Amino acid sequence: MHHVTDDERRARLAVRHALAPRSRVDSPEAVTRAMTALHATEPATVYLSCRARMTSPTLADIDRALYEDRHLVKQLAMRRTLFVFERELLPAVWPSASARVAGTERARMSGDLVRAGIARDGVGWLEEARAEVLALLAETPEGLTAADVRRAVPRIDVKVAGTAGETWSAPRVLTYLGATADIVRGLNTGRFVAPRPRWTLTRHWLDDVPAPRSAQAGYRELVRRWLYSFGPGTEDDIVWWLGATKKVVRAALGELEAVAVRLDDGATGWLLPDDLAEVPDPGAWVALLPVLDPTVMGWRGRDFYLGPHRDQLFDRRGNAGTTVWVNGRAIGSWVQDTAGTVRVDLLEPVPVSTRRAIEEEAERLTAWLDGVRVGTGYVSPSMRRGSEAG
Repeated sequence: MHHVTDDERRARLAVRHALAPRSRVDSPEAVTRAMTALHATEPATVYLSCRARMTSPTLADIDRALYEDRHLVKQLAMRRTLFVFERELLPAVWPSASARVAGTERARMSGDLVRAGIARDGVGWLEEARAEVLALLAETPEGLTAADVRRAVPRIDVKVAGTAGETWSAPRVLTYLGATADIVRGLNTGRFVAPRPRWTLTRHWLDDVPAPRSAQAGYRELVRRWLYSFGPGTEDDIVWWLGATKKVVRAALGELEAVAVRLDDGATGWLLPDDLAEVPDPGAWVALLPVLDPTVMGWRGRDFYLGPHRDQLFDRRGNAGTTVWVNGRAIGSWVQDTAGTVRVDLLEPVPVSTRRAIEEEAERLTAWLDGVRVGTGYVSPSMRRGSEAG
């Protein structure tokens, strides 16, 4: 069995994820293609993930890709997470990962509605709400904010107690319709760190809406993309990232004729059949990545890049905070002080030259943010320590 070492996995990460200096790309579209998808749970993550991988990143470039050219689109998908995908990948995402999330949401929400006494037929209530929202947005091609939709459709202006103790209302309905691909987060009327999107019909936003593939073909394409961006990875890695079942993943691996490889920890990883050649050493590099960056969230098995630092760089719910990377390993975090200056907290000693490179990158990030402070709900122990020290 072909053996792929942790060193080679880190080299692949540097090159495929456009993090090594010679591998950086020139557009947000190229960044998204390199990563398969960008995490968008926190809006600023999209911008900061692009900044770390582009040769000359600007906010205007990213806004253009999202809101003018619309080559990149926000879509709820794997693990009920909001991602940014290239437009051309949506026909694979909609019938597979997004459809799975939509089905789960429909079941939970309809059950909540019945238990709350709001409807006897929860599914019927959701279908009527869907029809009313779509009719409203059909008359407003420019889109409406969530608050506007709530006021215009009284049916969804409710508060429903969920089974997990949470309470949901109108935005949850819009999120569900986003998962079904009926509507999409369109023009942003706020700032990049605090967006205020206008919800609009998908066919209005994209004009020529591409036809969805079958669920099987959609999953196969997502697994193919993942293998190129993140491979080699284990079956468990892919199941976790995709938010699907082992049956789905095994079927996709078989159809792709993926090749089993041995990893340093003895586990079996997978690569595409034409992707077995060793990736050359990309040289020394450093990067400062945002919370929930797709690199740090790409695998379930993370020892080859986290080493002993997992507990310091992730919160208790398994969400990654900011990370400082050196040559394919996450060794610290970064925060901003009250003036917006980026400061790092390193979890292990590094050579003087590496420390200097990290500090220079922190200075570049400070300048790029230009006084804008990026808030987050995902604070790791390392970030908390860095904030207290600042």
